[in-house]
Amino acid sequence: MPQDDPSSTAVSARMSRQSSRDAAPEVAVRRLLHAAGLRYRVNVPVPGMPRRTIDIVFTKAKIAVFIDGCFWHGCPEHATQPEANAEWWRTKLDKNMARDVEMTDHLTAEGWTVLRFWEHESPAHVADRVAACVADRRDGQTLEG
Repeated sequence: MPQDDPSSTAVSARMSRQSSRDAAPEVAVRRLLHAAGLRYRVNVPVPGMPRRTIDIVFTKAKIAVFIDGCFWHGCPEHATQPEANAEWWRTKLDKNMARDVEMTDHLTAEGWTVLRFWEHESPAHVADRVAACVADRRDGQTLEG
């Protein structure tokens, strides 16, 4: 049976200090978007889903951008599995990934374009993709791929 908390008080303390917003990769992308003249909102609640937020939002264009951490969201290239209290961590990380899918499906059903990137992706690449999507939406087109 999984424990209800991390394996130690030290782990618990580290988790509580983990920022859920303004992580370095996200801030780098935001700076590039702002420098490109794009204006957006940050940490906006997901419409119809309490206690969930979108990292970067273009409200008029209905574009939601998420910069997902490799560990917390299960990056296929960089995710790791803690050995201590492995079952608890597996359950926690699986819930995070399920929540990501649920949010993406919900927003898509509401007419939003959802863009998800990994924290290890180049901020310039991410900003270019986001800017292209915003431009397409402003032109009345939709982004493919």
